[in-house]
Order: sequence, then structure tokens, then C-alpha cells
Amino acid sequence: MENKVKFEDIQKANDTIKTTNIKGKDYAEVNQRIKAYRMVYPTGTIQTEMINNANGVCIFKATITDEDNNILATGTAYEKENSTFINKTSYIENCETSAVGRALGMCGFGIDTSVASAEEVQNAIANQETKKEEIDYNKLVKQYCAENKISLNDIAKQYKLNAKTTQKRFKEVYDELIKEKK
Repeated sequence: MENKVKFEDIQKANDTIKTTNIKGKDYAEVNQRIKAYRMVYPTGTIQTEMINNANGVCIFKATITDEDNNILATGTAYEKENSTFINKTSYIENCETSAVGRALGMCGFGIDTSVASAEEVQNAIANQETKKEEIDYNKLVKQYCAENKISLNDIAKQYKLNAKTTQKRFKEVYDELIKEKK
């Protein structure tokens, strides 16, 4: 069977895509990629499948087919619950959308600057910002000890702190040290 779609058809559809500028670079949003895909393959299908959803981690696979059900491309995505503001309530939906965006990118839709979609890049930036905002309580305990001329080794022994101590435990110790100071 001869391929009816030409590169020019995809290029023409891509010319209709509106992009979002993120940190000086343009990215296509998934809805724009879907619109362009539908211009070229109006009866093609976009199928999604949840590969995994356990322990707050979701993985989706998207498969893009033409009108004859020939697979054009696949894409996968991974999201963590609570990793961003949006993922607190919608990490599954966000994951599915990202997989679709990546699969459409693999088909050639909206990839003039990147396979990553605007949503993916915004989510990645949000994840980085969240990590930057996380407080390092280990460092705060060390700082507290230095400022108050307290032996860090004594605190470590007293509270049974070691290299495997979690941030949660360091927070508890830090909160207790602050409470004792008052």
C-alpha cells in the first residue's frame, strides 16, 4: 500500500501550530499537535494505555495510527503524584497528555524546536522549582549547632543521627532543638 501522506502535508499542518515561549524557546502544546495531526489524519486514532500506576508513579504509553490502523509512532511518559501543583490532583491526566504529545512529536507534529511539549517543559521547570524550595534540614541542624556552639557529634549521638537519617527525621530534630531554645 502506498503512503498517501507526504512530508509537505505534515509541514503544512505544522505551520498552523501556535507555540508557547518558555525561557526564550518555542514549544508546541499538545492540543496544537492533536489539531495538526487531525488535519493530516482525520480518521486516525490516538490510543493511550496506562502501563503502571503504583506508589504515586504513573506511566502511560500513547500509540498514534493512521486511518488504516498502521502505527505511526508511540510515546511514553512518567509522572509522580504531588511532584507539582498540577500533579497533586491530576498526575494521571498529565501523564496521559504528555505521552500523547511525545507520540505526536515522534510522528513529526510540532517538533520544529523540540519533541518535548510545552506542558512537559513547564512541568519539568515546576519540578525543578519544587526541589529548589525543599528545605535541607540536615544543613539546618548543622547550622544550628555551629551558631549555638553545640557539638554536632553530641547532637548526632543524642538523637541517633547518621548518614541514613531521613530529611523527615532531621526536621523533627531541628524543630525540637528550636523548641528547646525557647
